[in-house]
This record gives sequence, C-alpha cells and structure tokens, in this order.
Amino acid sequence: MIVLVLFILELVLCSCGIGIGDLGPANFGYCVSSMGVSSDNFHGLVLAISSSIFIGSSFIVKKKGLKKAGATGTRAGMGGHSYLYEPWWWAGMISMIVGEAANFAAYAFAPAILVTPLGALSIIFSAVLAHFILKEKLHIFGVLGCVLCVVGSTSIVLHAPQERAMESVKEVWHLATEPGFLVYTGLVLIAVAVLIFRYVPRYGQTHMVVYVGICSLMGSLTVMGVKAVGIALKLTFSGLNQFIYFQTWLFTIIVVFCCLLQVNYLNKALDTFNTAVISPVYYVMFTTFTILASMIMFKEWDSQEASQIVTELCGFVTILSGTFLLHRTKDMGGRPSPSGEAPVFTNTNSSSGESPAFTNTNSHVGMNSEQQHIS
Repeated sequence: MIVLVLFILELVLCSCGIGIGDLGPANFGYCVSSMGVSSDNFHGLVLAISSSIFIGSSFIVKKKGLKKAGATGTRAGMGGHSYLYEPWWWAGMISMIVGEAANFAAYAFAPAILVTPLGALSIIFSAVLAHFILKEKLHIFGVLGCVLCVVGSTSIVLHAPQERAMESVKEVWHLATEPGFLVYTGLVLIAVAVLIFRYVPRYGQTHMVVYVGICSLMGSLTVMGVKAVGIALKLTFSGLNQFIYFQTWLFTIIVVFCCLLQVNYLNKALDTFNTAVISPVYYVMFTTFTILASMIMFKEWDSQEASQIVTELCGFVTILSGTFLLHRTKDMGGRPSPSGEAPVFTNTNSSSGESPAFTNTNSHVGMNSEQQHIS
C-alpha cells in the first residue's frame, strides 16, 4: 500500500515537472497550484486523509472491544451496553473522535464533494487492519479494490469544485432554509423514523441495510451541520465572531443529536455484521446521500462545467466499484465453499446456496470460526 501511494505521488509530481527527490514545500505548493487545486482545497485534502487513517483504525479497535464485551455481557446488537466498560472500545472511540475532528475541520476548508468521497481511504485502512488483527481475509482482488478507491479519489481531488466563500453563518442558514433542502430534510427524517420504529424491530438483526441506512441518512444531515459549524468556527478564528448568532448554536445541537443517533446504530451494525462489509456499504450509502444533500444545499456544481461534473461522477463510480470489489472478495482465499459462493451480507443458518443480499446469516460457508462465533 505504501508503494502504491509513492507510485501515485511520483506520477503527480512528474506531471508538474518535479522529481520526488526535489520535493519541498515550495515545489509541492507550486505543483498543487498548477493542478488547479486551491489552497483551501489542499488543506481540506490533508485533513480528510488524516481523518481516514484514524476512522479506518477505529472500526477495527471498536470491533475488538465489542467482541470482548459480547463475550462477558449482553451484545450491543441485542441492546446491551457492556462495551462501555471495555477499554478497547473507548480506544476505538477516541480514534474515531480524532478522525471526525479532522474531518470536521476538512469541511470548513473544502466542499463536501471533495471531502466525503475520500472516506474510501478509511475502507482501505480498515480492510488491511482487519486482515491482520481480526483475521478477516483480504483477497488479491480486495487489494485491486483498494487501488480503484485510490484512483477514484485522485480523480475527484483533481476536479473538485472550489469552496464557496461565506461571510457569515447566516448565509449557510439561508441555504439550509431554502425549499429544496427543507423537502430533503423532511424526507430523511420520515425515512429514519420508519426504519427505527418499523424495520429495526423486525429486520435489524438480519438485514444490515436497516442499521446502515439510518446512519447514512442521518449522516448526510450531520455533514451539512458540521460544515455550517466549521464555517462558523473558521470565521470566528479570523476575527468575525459567529457565536453571537442563534443559527450557530442550532447547527451545533443538530450535529450533536445526529452524531449520537449514528453512533448508537453504528455500534449495533458493527456488533452484528462483518466489519469488512459494514465499512464499504456504509461508505457508499453515506457518501451518496451526503453528495446529494450538498448538491441541494450548497449547489456546488453550479459553477462547474459538464466535463468536470462527469469526471467527478466517474471517479465516484470508480470508488464504488473498488469498495464493492473489496467487500465482495473479502471471504475468498479461505477454505473452499461447498456452494462456490461465500456469504457476504447474510447470517441465517444456511449450509449451501447463495444467501439473499443485505442480510446477516450465520453461515458455515466461507467464514472463519472466530467470525462464526461472533455472528
């Protein structure tokens, strides 16, 4: 993976006429500007990559804590909270908080369409760590999926729109209260309420899309709130205090509420389903809804040409392809499956045949014994 990153860096530097041995702050700054990446977008890029490292690691550490807590108490997937007494879970939580803080700051500098897709990098770190720490197999095609994620991310970074200049948090509030975004928010809240009160009791333990759907839908609203608070902090640090406006505090309350709801259902998902499956599916759904919300609220594509938008969409599709290839081949390379098909989303007692998509079935096909014990 390090070789891959260095290879891509070498290609980027060569496109600017700079050798990797001549890399320095001045030359690197020149290279960034020559590629059309603004200073703010570059700062957001660095913060987003740092965020991916911490968040990707947190999935594995939290999973380890949930496994230990589930062995001695009621599992989180069954409504238990014994993981709160597990140091491993708190270590993972701290790692996630640090990653989210970096992600928080990234949204203050760069548009959501740049920052959010870079979350694919956290999938790479999560999958690699899961291979070595949780003994969840990573097939060669999983590595290819990682490569596709990196290529797609690079495409988006090079063609991302410039951050919209904001002079006050009131401008963000005006965008958030326009009819288009109000309709989107209403639809999201209705969908989340239906999932929580109707589908969680029935299908929460067998269909991963229920938990992940709640996290993803609320996550899109969280990002919009985070971006608003981030802009307020950025302006406040520059000398324009934004905390005198009630809008800043309202955005803060929204962020806290949405985050708490996400953490609750993400814990349930992690405790019930395979980590290598949760990470990519959560990323795909979360990124899709976030880009949609950002497009509606901030209208980031209005200033771009059609060719730039198409390139960004192609980069996003490339990342989606990489994530699905990564999780689909996760169980390949283990012991042979009688049915020839390794279960990915399922967990019902099955001995053969392909299991239905987006479910979690305790299958004895293509899974290691440790994962069977947990599921």
